[in-house]
Amino acid sequence: MASTHQVAFDLNGKAVTVAVEARELLIHTLRERLAHTGPHIGCETSHCGACTVDVDGRSVKSCTLLTVQCDGAKLLTVEGLEQGGALHALQQAFHEEHGLQCGFCTPGMLTRTYRLLQENPNPTEAQIRFGIAGNLCRCTGYQNIVKAVQSAADKLAAA
Repeated sequence: MASTHQVAFDLNGKAVTVAVEARELLIHTLRERLAHTGPHIGCETSHCGACTVDVDGRSVKSCTLLTVQCDGAKLLTVEGLEQGGALHALQQAFHEEHGLQCGFCTPGMLTRTYRLLQENPNPTEAQIRFGIAGNLCRCTGYQNIVKAVQSAADKLAAA
């Protein structure tokens, strides 16, 4: 029988404690134990970025991070972007600029671009494309995603 570890962290502004096996990946903890199904399981090798979450101010592929490594961390998933019933400027811009099609990559893309705009509030097109290079989308061709990030940056700067 595998031993379990109590792991405590902040998830989207709420304190969470969960018992996990040492080998459990964060993506499985989020989806299966904590019902945060925004981050998606895609490639399970860190190539696609569908599982991207924010851990202590860094974009992380949750399919390759052990939950026990998150003890004491501050985590943000796509569910945490919305505040008080209002969409985040990025979520609104993805909707307005048609930055999604099938939607599979969207949670990871939103979480990654949130961090990108925290690091660089006014990125150029080239910086956005470089910033999302670890998040794959098979549907959109990225043009509308880039437009959505630019639009959100403008809205956030004006606020």
